Amino acid sequence: MPHTADHDTLALPGAAPIKLWTHGVPVEDAARAQLIHTARLPIIYKHLAVMPDVHLGKGSTIGSVIPTLGAIIPAAVGVDIGCGMMAVRTTLDAADLPDKLHGLRSAIEKAVPHGRDMTRGKRDHGSWGKPPASVDAAWKRLQPGFRRLVEQAPRLEKTNNHAHLGTLGTGNHFIEVCLDEAGRVWFMLHSGSRGVGNAIGRHYIELAQTDMRQHIANLPDRDLAYFTEGAQHFDDYVEAVGWAQDFARANRELMMAHLIDAARHVIKKPFTADQQAVNCHHNYVQKETHFGREVFITRKGAVSAQAGQLGIIPGSMGAASYIVRGKGNPESFCSCSHGAGRVMSRTAARKQFTVDDQVRATAGVECRKDAEVIDEIPMAYKDIDAVMAAQDALVEVVHTLKQVVCVKG
Repeated sequence: MPHTADHDTLALPGAAPIKLWTHGVPVEDAARAQLIHTARLPIIYKHLAVMPDVHLGKGSTIGSVIPTLGAIIPAAVGVDIGCGMMAVRTTLDAADLPDKLHGLRSAIEKAVPHGRDMTRGKRDHGSWGKPPASVDAAWKRLQPGFRRLVEQAPRLEKTNNHAHLGTLGTGNHFIEVCLDEAGRVWFMLHSGSRGVGNAIGRHYIELAQTDMRQHIANLPDRDLAYFTEGAQHFDDYVEAVGWAQDFARANRELMMAHLIDAARHVIKKPFTADQQAVNCHHNYVQKETHFGREVFITRKGAVSAQAGQLGIIPGSMGAASYIVRGKGNPESFCSCSHGAGRVMSRTAARKQFTVDDQVRATAGVECRKDAEVIDEIPMAYKDIDAVMAAQDALVEVVHTLKQVVCVKG
């Protein structure tokens, strides 16, 4: 594999080159095979760019940047459309936080619905029973676009949409209170387009597979089915993805506002929380110009890192996170990693680790320490320091954050 100063290049016959920023971090064989499948699609422009948090995904690899000419792969965008991060720096310092942080965590958990339960006939506690006025106002802005989507895909009508706006979800989604290198307090959170985004993603993945049914046998993976510009459902999908990305951004903004309000009830010192704010997607597609051509860039677990652009690269619960500034590296399509990246599946983590392991790994963090969150244990993720070192040519670190409170769904 040819090696340049900051990345390796994998070149195979009949495939676009694959450029990997993965020095010093493991890349599983299954992820490498999946990358090769994607690189063999005729719609790939120039090369695939692979981030150091790369790991196996559905259809295509998480931690990859997929440039396409006149086409989009819905499964590459995924079902958590617009998933991403938001962080704000406050005027508080570490000394302004209460000595015992459990009350702050409880207040955040009350203010933001999180988690999920499927109790028959009852409301899922991870959604709103009666949304607050701020959520109603945001939904009013999103509703006209949603009505257009429902005209194209009536099944979207019966999704969790309004009731999920301003809610966290499950899995690796989280809310954190963090301290930076100077002891300043930050609020940070991670979530996407919730139930409605999932339904949009699944609907259009199925449509792409149906549209390509005559060619599906020629695809390396049926989840690599794609829409081409001018095709029946292409414009509908682009509109739906754009709407879901707007929903995801609004979702994060609402949760942040509710988080700040909750913190004000617990922290006695008056504060503001707009010193420095970042709100970035890491599962999305948009048109961009690279190497002189307008193309679709799908970042599946990757963040835009244009020159001077701020982004967020979170570690796992118990590990550092980073506010970064992009270096605008053209070879990576101006992108960087979206986190540490998993080294094992959730099932494997539950088998390998215990609650005692979770308690030790999250020492000093006010968070849940029970069997339900073992799949999020820090050891299930790559070493965030190694991940950051591997992408030194893509971003520079502006702030290093360490969580003191973590809320998981």
